[in-house]
Amino acid sequence: MTHQPTLDEIRKAPKVLLHDHLDGGVRPQTIIDLARETGYDALPTTDVEELRTWFREASDSGSLERYLETFDHTVGVMQTRDALVRVAAECAEDLANDGVVYAEVRYAPELHTSEGLSLDEVVEAVLEGFKIGSEGRGIRVGALLTAMRHQARSMEIAELAVRYRDVGVAGFDIAGAEAGFPPTRHLDAFEYLQRENSHFTIHAGEGFGLPSIWQALQWCGADRLGHGVRIIDDIQVATDGTPKLGRLAAYVRDKRIPLEMCPTSNLQTGAATSLAEHPIGLLRRLYFRVTVHTDNRLMSDTSVSKEFANLVETFGYGWDDLQWFTVNAMKSAFIPFDERLALINGVIKPGFAQLKWQA
Repeated sequence: MTHQPTLDEIRKAPKVLLHDHLDGGVRPQTIIDLARETGYDALPTTDVEELRTWFREASDSGSLERYLETFDHTVGVMQTRDALVRVAAECAEDLANDGVVYAEVRYAPELHTSEGLSLDEVVEAVLEGFKIGSEGRGIRVGALLTAMRHQARSMEIAELAVRYRDVGVAGFDIAGAEAGFPPTRHLDAFEYLQRENSHFTIHAGEGFGLPSIWQALQWCGADRLGHGVRIIDDIQVATDGTPKLGRLAAYVRDKRIPLEMCPTSNLQTGAATSLAEHPIGLLRRLYFRVTVHTDNRLMSDTSVSKEFANLVETFGYGWDDLQWFTVNAMKSAFIPFDERLALINGVIKPGFAQLKWQA
């Protein structure tokens, strides 16, 4: 019988994280500390373990809208420069401790200005935190600047992403409730980014179906799809197991468009009913450009290693599968090709080879 990777072994593997929200991965103790320092008095509890449990249970509702409400508390304590630096530094530390060697962490600058910080000050504080937390830990962390799809500041945030792209901002994203807020509402921002030769991903195919994915790709020109799980709606599987891809699904596979999949989060928001039924199993078999991520480490009580371990347990994946997911993610990163290649050939493949040899 082939040895299946354990959680402890997976933690040692060099991993890549492309879909992780800064305000979804704050340490519970940090939330309590910052609430005390900033006068934020709306926390449901100030006990660390109780707070950790509250976030997980509040996120398990099966509703994307209810899930998003948990961010009121994390964003609420992330309104000062010092708070942003601390949260970003701890994020980089936590990811490095989980074996992540490259990460793109996203956040919405517009959500952190209620105490007077400018958008530029928000970005500079987070970049400083990433730098502090990454130093000497064998991890590289870039930022994705997110615009909220129900607001009207996407052009402003897109310009911000371009302004800081040479000092740590890897790209742009839009997020928030999908239903009723199609990505085409922000077409001017996406067209601007394309003219600037800039990278962007779009949350699509999570809380809404194929039209969301189609618009993100064919109208807006997304480089990657945040989640993209509903692409499964364009694949028919016959009783004998033979798959038939619709035109959109075939396009996504043929063009190697990366799917930023976050299995635990998808279960919480109702985008999938169980891990065994999660589209990732079929999409992996059909060789879509599948990548595996955390989304919100606090709300889902997860890490990249935990996500991988759950997939190993559910689908029987081995080291080759985990390496495949990881290389897919590194190929899809928003950094120059030669730098991606250096990490794949110099860090990821040797790291997995050593773990497979030890197993």
